[in-house]
This record gives sequence, structure tokens and C-alpha cells, in this order.
Amino acid sequence: MKRLAIIILTAACSIALLGCDDTSKADVGMVGGAVAGGVLGSTVGSGSTAATIGGTLVGGYVGRQVGESMD
Repeated sequence: MKRLAIIILTAACSIALLGCDDTSKADVGMVGGAVAGGVLGSTVGSGSTAATIGGTLVGGYVGRQVGESMD
């Protein structure tokens, strides 16, 4: 239940960030990548906190790089 609450909260924060007018593609990519990476890390790591954090960091970094290439 805690994992679901974290996923919902993260998604809500991501949607709120996307509503900003001056948001760059790099910022959107970073948030989207962090959410996807966190969910993937949690799934692959069987709910491990370290795997979730690692997935979030890697996903955020990769997402930002992709977003910057699109700006």
C-alpha cells in the first residue's frame, strides 16, 4: 500500500510540474524519467528502497539528457 501511495504522489507532482508555463523539455524529461525509473527500479528490485532510489536517479539523469537533446 505504501508503494502505491508513493507512486500516486510522484505522478501527481509530475503532473503539477508539467502545468508550469516555462518548463523546458529537459525538466519534463527529468521528471518523467525519474518517475519511470523509480517504478521500474521498484518492480525489478522487488520493492527494495535502494533499487527504487537508484532507478529514480538513473531515470532522472537519462530523461534530462534526452530532454536537453530535444530543446
